[in-house]
Amino acid sequence: MGEQPIFSTRAHVFQIDPSTKKNWVPTSKHAVTVSYFFDSTRNVYRIISLDGTKAIINSTITPNMTFTKTSQKFGQWADSRANTVYGLGFSSESHLSKFAEKFAEFKEAARLAKEKSQEKTELSSTPSQESAPGDLQSPLTPESINGTDEDRATPNTPKHGEARAEPPQNALPFSHSSSSINKHWEAELAALKGNNAKLTAALLESTANVKQWKQQLAAYQDEAERLHKRVTELECVSGQTTVIKSQKTELNRTIEELEAELRAKEEELERLKAEVESANEFKFQKDALTQKLKETESRNRTLEGQLSDLEQRLESSQLERDAYMKSLRSLLELLDSKIFELTELRDALAKLVEGS
Repeated sequence: MGEQPIFSTRAHVFQIDPSTKKNWVPTSKHAVTVSYFFDSTRNVYRIISLDGTKAIINSTITPNMTFTKTSQKFGQWADSRANTVYGLGFSSESHLSKFAEKFAEFKEAARLAKEKSQEKTELSSTPSQESAPGDLQSPLTPESINGTDEDRATPNTPKHGEARAEPPQNALPFSHSSSSINKHWEAELAALKGNNAKLTAALLESTANVKQWKQQLAAYQDEAERLHKRVTELECVSGQTTVIKSQKTELNRTIEELEAELRAKEEELERLKAEVESANEFKFQKDALTQKLKETESRNRTLEGQLSDLEQRLESSQLERDAYMKSLRSLLELLDSKIFELTELRDALAKLVEGS
């Protein structure tokens, strides 16, 4: 069947600030879906939350985890694998309680699954432990690296280690076994050595992380102490509960208004993006018109030069015409005087003819 969701709720997701280890950093702008998933093939429970396509929570539940309610609507748990602390803010106390109940239920289921896995591992490894040579060391296991609750409480030597140190009396000596048994034990020895080397490297890495985990634990303890002091202070001012509730209501209203304003701003941003795209188109058109205007101005300058040349030619023609008209008037005046003289001459001739 693979991994399937078995419980879902909605909450605001936070993570501890990795730099200060004290302040909460929101990883979602609004409430998102937080789900428990179960992988039936590996018997693993996980808490997963997505903000869009981004996974903001991917935490595998282990028996060592603890979900802590720090207020009526807020809870948190530490994930050593992710090296962080997750916080969830719920809309009501009932949602927080339901999530905490599911956490405890799946944590217990993870513990039982781990114990069954350990029992199967011990049963499958018992024949090898009884027949292995006395000088071989037991391979490291994840429990020997991290330590179970019993190991941490009483750090004694495992019992099966002593059994391997003293093989049974009826076991055949290694040198007298058959060739096939020799090959089998050589292969198992090589596998054990390989696993031992890998787990030794993991142990060294875990040891290197112990100091960091201690520092984180000290930071968490400081944070817990600060929160306890804060709770004490709040209990001292419990008489102001009504004021606090009204302030909380006002803050919720303010948050809703801010979210609405944020949505309006996002819509405004989309509108501005559309206007920017239109402005880019207008800019392209402007560049084309500017180029056409430059070409028109160039043609205009050419035409102005031609017009200036025509005006000069017209002016010179006008001067020539004025000079021609002036000479023509002079000729007309001369012609008029000659005509007048001829008229007088004709009159004089007519008088002479009449007198004769």
